[in-house]
Amino acid sequence: MSAERAMVERAPAKVNLTLRILGRRLDGYHDLESLVVFATAADQLRLVPGPSLGLDVEGPTAAASGAPGDNLVLEAVRRLAARIGGLTTGHFVLSKTLPVAAGLGGGSADAAAALRLVARRNGLALDDPRLIEVARATGADVPVCIDPRPRVMRGVGDRLTAPLALPRLPAVLVNPGVPVPTRDVFGNIGLANGEVRGVSTPDPGDLSHPDALLAYVAGAGNDLEPAAVTLQPVIADVLAALSRQAGCRLARMSGSGATCFAVFGAAAQAAAAAAALARAEPAWWVRATEFG
Repeated sequence: MSAERAMVERAPAKVNLTLRILGRRLDGYHDLESLVVFATAADQLRLVPGPSLGLDVEGPTAAASGAPGDNLVLEAVRRLAARIGGLTTGHFVLSKTLPVAAGLGGGSADAAAALRLVARRNGLALDDPRLIEVARATGADVPVCIDPRPRVMRGVGDRLTAPLALPRLPAVLVNPGVPVPTRDVFGNIGLANGEVRGVSTPDPGDLSHPDALLAYVAGAGNDLEPAAVTLQPVIADVLAALSRQAGCRLARMSGSGATCFAVFGAAAQAAAAAAALARAEPAWWVRATEFG
């Protein structure tokens, strides 16, 4: 493969600062409302344009990501190629560093990065209706990952606000390495088809100051957190460990789990907390990062 021709995209972790479950639709899907940000912690995807589509997966969490042929990277690109004749694709190399099935949207972020690379290679705009259609068909989190900037996502992830002006937040991500199937977490909520448990709120106002942002986040919560803790009590241990760290301003689970995050007052505090947690729990995946 020619390094000169390779194109690279980061696939940043998606973090749900808030996650409200508003109800369950008649088709079985859940309506949600979530303030989403993206972390500096990320996978990386490289594309070498060529005549045949392929994928290699490498990196510390590659083994957990399954067979390359089933990866969302290939699924997304195949869907786009089916809609656009003559699409130039090529061989992808995915460097996996994010934990898999962890509430960070890693697979969706990878698929979105693949769509950005192919769009760039073929002169497609990121708001091309065919690309957006493919993103929605590939997975509920893929649309918000196409242009990874802070937003509120609603519905089944298909309704997005314009990007929000949020401050950068020093943070720590922790995954205890336990499986939390999304289907089981939603099942634990126990909503029947057509049942409503809440209503959508107006778009947030000015959240450009960290205090305003954290006050908003503290008031919204993650409705899936109690259900996930029931399935995997270690999540509560992670949240408690994060909350004990000096400078922690808020600790919460992201998405359907099991990854948890904590926001800190300063980057040095986040780095110190990550180092302390990694020493205390070497089996946990721990990263100091920044949200924005």
